[in-house]
Order: sequence, then C-alpha cells, then structure tokens
Amino acid sequence: MAKRTIFYKGLDFEIAYDFCDNKAPKNLLILHGWGSSKEIMQLAFKPHFKAFNHFYLDLPGFGKSPNHTFLTPLDYAQIVDAFCRSLHIEIDTAMGHSFGGKVALLCQSLYLILLSSAGILVQKSLKTRFKIHLAKCLKTVGLKKMLVLLKGKDADHLNPAMYETFKYTVQQDFSPEFKACAKKTLILWGQEDTATPLHAGQKIASLVPTNHFVVLKGDHYFFLKQGAQVEGEYLQCLKEWGEVC
Repeated sequence: MAKRTIFYKGLDFEIAYDFCDNKAPKNLLILHGWGSSKEIMQLAFKPHFKAFNHFYLDLPGFGKSPNHTFLTPLDYAQIVDAFCRSLHIEIDTAMGHSFGGKVALLCQSLYLILLSSAGILVQKSLKTRFKIHLAKCLKTVGLKKMLVLLKGKDADHLNPAMYETFKYTVQQDFSPEFKACAKKTLILWGQEDTATPLHAGQKIASLVPTNHFVVLKGDHYFFLKQGAQVEGEYLQCLKEWGEVC
C-alpha cells in the first residue's frame, strides 16, 4: 500500500492506494462502495483484467484514507482526478461499485463500468419513512441527541462530516448525470440485489446513451466471485464498440 497527499479546495487529503502493475498500456481505476475499501475490490479483480494496470483507491473517509470534511460525489471525483494527475496517468476505464459508481461516472475516463451503482432514488420502506418522520419530530422538540438511535448501519461509526456526506449522497438523484454520460458504459447488476434493486439498474440503462446492461446471479456484492465474468463481459463490449484490448 502507498499513500499520496492531494491538495483540494485548500485542504490536504491523504489517499491510500494500491497499484497492480501488469506492464499494460492502459489503466483501470477501481473504486469501492460506501463503507467498503480497496481490499474488497482487489479480492474480486486483481487476478483479472490483465490488459490493464490497476489502481485501487480508498476514497476519503474509508479504509486508510481519513476525512473530516463534507464532500459531494463531485468533490470525490475531482479528488480522484487530482490523484491521477499527480501520478501523471490517464485512466482508460473507471470501474465503480455502488457509491463508487457515482464517483466513477464523474471521473475523467474513456470508458465506464458500473457495478450495482447507486444514484437512482428508490421508494423507501414504511419502516424507513417512519424513522425519517420520527427524526423530524425529535428535531422539532429539541431531542437531537436521540437521532443517533435512528442511524442506519451504513451510517454507523461515521464522524459528523461523513454522516452529512452520507445523508447528502443517498438523497441525491443522479438521473441527470446518467443521462449526460458521454462514456461507453458496461452496467452489471446482481439479480438478487436489495441495496440497489434491479429496477434501479434498468433505469440507469434507460438513461445512459451508450451502454450494455448485464444481469448476473448474486446480491449487491455479486462481483466478488465473478471477476472473470465481469472481465469477459467488458472485453466483449470493447469488441462490439470497435476497440482492441
């Protein structure tokens, strides 16, 4: 593991990363989802995509990259782009899982791979809607300290800045960003995904102008044991798009 300090909006961000040198002419950027880390992504993809050098990043606030500043997905993307510029590398393909998909979408790259990407607002369950209503009531009557009891698992152990980041990103509809995507995109989804359900993937596929949509067996982390399948689908897409890899 290596670390690199990136200066962004007057602040230093220490980015932990791993580089897998396959002596290849092209670079693959791989971004994890919310609450995850670069190690998870390496388990899935390090043995594959040998036609690319791999860059695995811990996004600020996750893994070994600390963060105590509120950030939007665009901020994350610009920090990642600054990281790549600092290494004087160009990213051929950006791959992102869940929250990392939103960031990868906004990063500078020629091609894009989305793995059960976040970004489509999904109807909340009755239980979740009740918790939101209760939270508003607690704020109204001055019992903000009780709000910690209502935090979801994805918000556990977050510092105040990361909790605000979490609330912002889960409420942000990325439909306009998907529609404006100029990258040729492979979208892969887990058939049994409940975190970002299949209909969210179908919605993204209806918005991204040039894409190939594939459904695979599994849940939100379907790719962990299907790295070779993900690589195969992508290489087939590149052939169909007239690219040689």
